[in-house]
Amino acid sequence: MPPANIDVLVVGAGVTGLTTAVCLAESGRSVLVRTRDRPADTTSFAAGAIWGRVIAAHERAAHWGQQTLSLLKPLARAAGTGVRLVTGLEATRVPCPPHPWLTGIDDFEVCPAAELPTGFVSGWRYTAPVVDMPRYLEYLVNRLRRAGGRIERATVGSLTEVAAEAPVVVNCTGSDARELVPDDEVQPTRGQLVVVDNPGVDWFFAESGTETTELTYFLPHGDHVVLGGTMEVGHSDARPQAETAAAIVRRCAAVEPALARARILDHRVGFRPVRPQVRLEQLDLDGGIMIHNYGHGGSGISLSWGCALEVLNMIETRTATLS
Repeated sequence: MPPANIDVLVVGAGVTGLTTAVCLAESGRSVLVRTRDRPADTTSFAAGAIWGRVIAAHERAAHWGQQTLSLLKPLARAAGTGVRLVTGLEATRVPCPPHPWLTGIDDFEVCPAAELPTGFVSGWRYTAPVVDMPRYLEYLVNRLRRAGGRIERATVGSLTEVAAEAPVVVNCTGSDARELVPDDEVQPTRGQLVVVDNPGVDWFFAESGTETTELTYFLPHGDHVVLGGTMEVGHSDARPQAETAAAIVRRCAAVEPALARARILDHRVGFRPVRPQVRLEQLDLDGGIMIHNYGHGGSGISLSWGCALEVLNMIETRTATLS
């Protein structure tokens, strides 16, 4: 049990939980993160990841996304964050307009058909933050500790039980919210990635507009490239599948042939917390509040700082109301 002076207990240590904890700790609050898994064992660790590929819905998602973008960009200029600004291409196999978030990016431009990979009919170039999640999660952990926050490894069996341990509890449990809340709208959705040596790729590619279980994207992170991926609802096997990995490499190599010869370094599997709508909601409890912050699907990195700031605003508004 945390000491009595804990202001906020954050449950979960993926990118949503750690970002929320950092935001609250840097606001001067005493924050404890309780997590069953190390950050390195979360779905966030397995992610690509790039800002802007939104697989989540909420009326405030655009606002949260822009807030996140404005905070990720400066991190690309700092050493050790795992964040880089990379220019690349997003393309579709059927005629499709770009996501509204992207058209406001300074260097956004629609590509002529002649510049698109074979099989793609529309596309656009832009520069966005690409995030090496293992390094980024480590950065967030260190930033949290510098702000006075702590991380405690323990299993949370019930949100009702932990609600008595701090005036504010923030539920950032991702796919585990399906059982813990419980919330049967959360659908853990399997994603598999392949990590390869970088053969000289300095641009990203992201397929858009697909509703299949197969995604095609690659994201360069200096000495390695993350290749993706899959979107498999109802598949609970956390072991990498050899056939799936081979198909991922083939799809990516069809866009960037140099990737066909790249040495494979690792395989990653994670389960996205897919939900019809992000749940960012405050519930008043006897003497405190519970804030749910989960259901971000494949958009955890894109919404992370915006949602964390929303949580902070909820807490500050309630504090002002009670004072």
